[in-house]
Amino acid sequence: MKKINTGLALSIAMALAATGGVALADNKGKNEGNQNAGNGPACSALAAALGSNLNGIQAKLKTALTSATTTEQSGLDLNMWATLVNRDGVVCAVAFSGANRGAQWPGSRVISAQKANTANAFSLDALALSTANLYAAVQPGGSLFGLQHSNPVDTGVAYRGPAKNFGQPNDPMVGERVGGVNVFGGGLALYDINHHVIGGVGLSGDTSCADHAIAWRVRNSLKLDNFGTTVKGVGPNASVPDGIVFDIAGGISAGGFGHPTCLNSGGPGPNSGNDPAASQAYANGLPAVQ
Repeated sequence: MKKINTGLALSIAMALAATGGVALADNKGKNEGNQNAGNGPACSALAAALGSNLNGIQAKLKTALTSATTTEQSGLDLNMWATLVNRDGVVCAVAFSGANRGAQWPGSRVISAQKANTANAFSLDALALSTANLYAAVQPGGSLFGLQHSNPVDTGVAYRGPAKNFGQPNDPMVGERVGGVNVFGGGLALYDINHHVIGGVGLSGDTSCADHAIAWRVRNSLKLDNFGTTVKGVGPNASVPDGIVFDIAGGISAGGFGHPTCLNSGGPGPNSGNDPAASQAYANGLPAVQ
């Protein structure tokens, strides 16, 4: 894949090594607080940003997810999993949009957590990177090749039971750090009203492009997309700093942070097709259609 220019690559590398501007608690991520309630002190800041108490985080996520999945018409129109993590990568909530935990791809539960972790782990107050932005950059020859092999999933957390609690307020991942790096669409960092990163949201269960679009809607519904003028990125334009970029032609991303188009990724409706120009126009308009 084509690399971005040296100056931008160096800036992003330095940003990835920097520390965010929000004070962090020393959260061990071991079911802090009341595990049965599904949250603990680790998630207090995220709850406050959502205008909720700790026990209300999962309900907020599920409501936003259900609305976003119903509204979004790109992709395969499937049900979805969603995960919220705090700034330390501790899982604060897991939800699904279907009638039960088997109504969406079971494997997407952990993928949604990986995406939330990735977007949070590699975004800063001044730099928003979505998981979609990382696709081209981690390919051989890309500026971040090898990133996808860092920060592996904690399988003990990811696959712990009981399964009946998956997607519930007491999902076994809640209160733990699941880790993982995922490099296709569906993960976005969360920004509070002061334009600080306070965590990440991950969506999985459809095409990777639809995952990204639904994640964008979920974040917007949660009112945690406060970029202001200070948050930059590699997205399509300044108002969409971590938006998906469709600039791959002949296997090469022009800017180094592109993502492949997907089935029906050109926008709402069954005839949107797989046209890169239409897809990018839709991506650029994502904030407006929410």
